Amino acid sequence: MASRKEATTVKLNQVTEDVLKVIDSYGFKQEGAYNLRLNGMAVCHGDSRHIAIVKKTDLPGIDIKISGEAQNEQVHIPVVMSEPGLDVVYNDFYVEDGADVTIVAGCGIHGEGCSETRHDGIHTFHVGKNANVKYVENHYAEGNGTGGKILNPVTKIYVGENSVFTLETTQIKGVDSTKRETFVELGPNAKLFVTEKLMTHDAQHAISNMEVKLNGEGSSARIVSRSVAKGTSNQIFHPKAIGNNACHAHVQCDSIIMDKASISSIPEINANHIDAQIIHEAAIGRINDEQLIKLRTFGMTEEEAESVIIENFLN
Repeated sequence: MASRKEATTVKLNQVTEDVLKVIDSYGFKQEGAYNLRLNGMAVCHGDSRHIAIVKKTDLPGIDIKISGEAQNEQVHIPVVMSEPGLDVVYNDFYVEDGADVTIVAGCGIHGEGCSETRHDGIHTFHVGKNANVKYVENHYAEGNGTGGKILNPVTKIYVGENSVFTLETTQIKGVDSTKRETFVELGPNAKLFVTEKLMTHDAQHAISNMEVKLNGEGSSARIVSRSVAKGTSNQIFHPKAIGNNACHAHVQCDSIIMDKASISSIPEINANHIDAQIIHEAAIGRINDEQLIKLRTFGMTEEEAESVIIENFLN
C-alpha cells in the first residue's frame, strides 16, 4: 500500500453539487477515500486507512490501491464536466486478496453552450483472490446547451480466483451519444454479476459492447441488460460470452421500444469447452395496452402510466 497523503477539500458550486447528487447514489462526501475530477482536474482528494489514491505520473488519472484489510469500505471517484471540451482519464484499481469494497464512480455533464462536451473514462480493475468488489457507475447529462454531451466509457476487469465482481451501470438520461466497451476475464471459481440500465430519448445514440471470457474452471457470469428507447433514438447491444473452461453464463437483454426508436440486440455465445454452459435471452417489445389501461383506471394520465411502467421495468 502507498503511504497516505493529507486530504484536500474544496467548496463546490451548486451546479456541481446538484450533478453529484444524481450520479453518486451513495452520497458524495469529502471524507474517507474519494477523488473528484472537475473539468479535467482533480479538485479534492482523500485516502482512508485501507485505500490509497495516487496520481499517475505518465497519464491523466489515478491509481486506487485497496488493501486486503478493507472490509465493507467505499471509495468515491465521480467526474463532473460543466465546461466544453474533451476529458480523457485512465484509472487503475488494484484490489488485494480478501478485500471487500464498493467503488462509486460515474460522470455527469452540465452543458449550456454550443460546443461538444465529452468524457472518455478508461477504468481497469485488477482483482486478487477471495475479494468482493462492487462497482457502481452512473452516467447523466443536463443543460440547455446545443453542444453534444458524449460519454464513452471503457471498462476492463480481471477477476482472480474465488472473487466476486458486481457491476451496476446506469445511463440515467440526457446523454446524446455513448459507446460503452466492457471486457472481462474470470479466473477459477470467479463470479461476475452485471446489471446494465439504459435510457435514450430524442435522437440519442447508444452502443454497448461487452465481452466476457470465462477462463477459469467453475467461473460464472450473470448479465442483465434493461433499456428503454424513446423518440427517434437508437440502441445497439452486442454482448459476447466465451466459455474457455467448465463454466456457466446467462445473458439476458430486455428492452422497451417507444415512438419511432430502434433497438438491435446482437447476442454472441461461444463455447470452447465441453462443460461450458452458456445461455442468452433477448426480448424487445412495446408497453402493453392493458398495462396502460389498468393504471389509467387509478386516475393516471397516459404519460404518468408510462413513467410508472418504465421506472418499474428499469428498477
